[in-house]
Amino acid sequence: MRGVILAGGKGTRLYPLTKSLNKHLLPVGPEPMIYNPIHNMQASGIKDVLIVTSTEHMGDMVNLLGSGSDFGLRFAYKVQDEAYGIADALRLAREFAGEENILVVLGDNVFEKPVDYFVKNYETAQKGKGARVLLVKVSDPQRFGVAALDEHKVVEIQEKPENPKSDYAVVGAYIYDKRVFDIIDHIKPSTRGEYEITSVNNRYIELGELQYDFVQGRWMDTGTFESYYVANKIMYEHYFKKMGIEKPE
Repeated sequence: MRGVILAGGKGTRLYPLTKSLNKHLLPVGPEPMIYNPIHNMQASGIKDVLIVTSTEHMGDMVNLLGSGSDFGLRFAYKVQDEAYGIADALRLAREFAGEENILVVLGDNVFEKPVDYFVKNYETAQKGKGARVLLVKVSDPQRFGVAALDEHKVVEIQEKPENPKSDYAVVGAYIYDKRVFDIIDHIKPSTRGEYEITSVNNRYIELGELQYDFVQGRWMDTGTFESYYVANKIMYEHYFKKMGIEKPE
């Protein structure tokens, strides 16, 4: 399995922090935000990771991360010239992935605990075929892609629904087999003009091949100042506990 970290976009909701800095290079706890998905790749046993970012931020990203040797990984980089959605960014990983399955993590999603269980369950329960998503229970499902479930599979994903069928949001970590790129080729842009990852996931649902896990530990999307604050709080609390440091008031 190979890894893909999607770290593009302009981060406009975090202006002025992101006026001259890629959102994924902002600190979350004691480390840059993008270290969190990198640690997830390490924990999952993945060695080759593609990082997709925007043209104006590629230099800063490479300066920070380099070849990946500091993490015991091998990094490759791709530029997403225009932001046309998550699925469009993922399209750039076709050659990198080759015939292998991929773990895709959005660079602005922060996980308190590594997602290695997610990869392990995909390999054991699905034998490396189909797709798998991570879900978390939220109080405001209208802000997310929301999954309707049966015992093992996702039966429907609604994108930011007014009347959600559940309170389980699809978070920014996905596993796909090599068919994902053919699926992306055949989806159409949404009304926002973007190639939505929900369209990809719903195609796997049609094939009967989208299963799920629930997030272990705490999770946060850092797209707003409120969620960015909470993500910092989570990761500092986790760091203090790990280091045996008394949490400051």
